[in-house]
Amino acid sequence: MDGRMPVMDGLEATRRVLDPARDRGHRPRVLVLTTFDIDDYVYDALRGGAGGFLLKDAPPDDLIAAVRVVAAGDALPAPPVTRRLIEEFAARRPAVSEAEALRLSGLTLRETDVLRGIAAGLANAEIAAEPGIAEEAVKSHVGRLFGKLGLRDRAQAVVFAYEGGLVVPGRR
Repeated sequence: MDGRMPVMDGLEATRRVLDPARDRGHRPRVLVLTTFDIDDYVYDALRGGAGGFLLKDAPPDDLIAAVRVVAAGDALPAPPVTRRLIEEFAARRPAVSEAEALRLSGLTLRETDVLRGIAAGLANAEIAAEPGIAEEAVKSHVGRLFGKLGLRDRAQAVVFAYEGGLVVPGRR
């Protein structure tokens, strides 16, 4: 999705494509392309469910890889600006609401650890290696925490972890 388009901006188009009220039997995936490395469209697109973002001047191989990552429902692509984006996004977050705190409190300790791993950009195998659990168990925890928190994908999990105060930039 192009962040800036003539008739409808990419943010509105992303919202419409990902609107849960328009259940089409499958979940589309959206990758936002932007010309700016820090752009409010990127924040809003991530909040709206986009799976990631990439700069328009990224090399073709990076674009192909990013499309594959987002299509698979995996974590955000990792361009050089991702860390700055997350830190900026987290710095802007409002105080943790009671609703977010309640949603977080519904997670088990293991699910909370898995959510922290997702927010750190770790793959399931990397998350499994830390506490020494099977990768299949991590996949189960991911599915359960997505269900409990009402999340579509790992990108939304990262946003939720930062907005919910579970993760603080620069610390793990």
